[in-house]
Amino acid sequence: MTDYGHDLLFGSFITPTAAAPERVVALTQASEAAGLDLATFQDHPYQSSFLDTWTLLSYVAARTTTIRLAPNVANVPLRPPAVLARAAASLDLLSGGRVELGLGAGGFWDAIEAMGGTRLTAGESVVALEEAIEVIRGIWDTSTRDRLVAGGAHHHLDGAKRGPAPAHDIGLWVGAYKPRMLRLTGRRADGWLPSLAYLSGPEDLTAGNAVIDEAATAAGRDPRAVRRLLNIGGRLTAQRSDRLLVGPPQQWAEQLAAITLEHGVSAYILAGDDPTAFALLGQEIAPAVRELVAAERA
Repeated sequence: MTDYGHDLLFGSFITPTAAAPERVVALTQASEAAGLDLATFQDHPYQSSFLDTWTLLSYVAARTTTIRLAPNVANVPLRPPAVLARAAASLDLLSGGRVELGLGAGGFWDAIEAMGGTRLTAGESVVALEEAIEVIRGIWDTSTRDRLVAGGAHHHLDGAKRGPAPAHDIGLWVGAYKPRMLRLTGRRADGWLPSLAYLSGPEDLTAGNAVIDEAATAAGRDPRAVRRLLNIGGRLTAQRSDRLLVGPPQQWAEQLAAITLEHGVSAYILAGDDPTAFALLGQEIAPAVRELVAAERA
């Protein structure tokens, strides 16, 4: 059993559909009204049917007051990390510290290349993402006046100005599945953000945690410095079932609490664009999960 002891977060994963921008905004506001902690949006800049994610984040930040906002996850091959760092810090300042930053190494390389990005191998994309994290942290670090030199072959800064610093310590959450990306997460990131749909089951969380923890320890970090998050989907029904996240709210709460206590996940982000499901997550499931986890921790 692995419980890293983090506070629990619950959020929504909203499709940034360009054909219905008012619905995207309404779903974000519904997430906030439900008491959710996060509203997140996928980032595929080559997808013409989607709103641009960073523009969307900026707009919904102005239409909400308390909910945190994040790309899930930012497409680093098409978003230069130094510019992304300034954009995230700026929005964090404007929103009162409500921005987190999911990061992805890229995967749809034909589409990325069609948009002017550089095609990378799987190994190169991991190296590039690690460089991007160094660049982002360097831009945000205004505690020193030292010349900023960061990155490497793919993303390189040589004397760039530092700042602005964000309003709070923005979390860098990496979408990762394979060993090299998991090791990078352990060395460098503040969070691991996979999707349950891409895992064979919760047992994959155990394997991923082990890789992350080993890499964190080797890098001189406490493994608890890496929050474990999970994009989830399911079906809320009146009747219980023996399936994961197919059943009534109480079943969901029991299963999510078990995943927290046994696999260390402390943030659950629900996909599906269903305001009723978001309301149930925020108002019924999340309080029940928190109660169950607090009882076990006590």
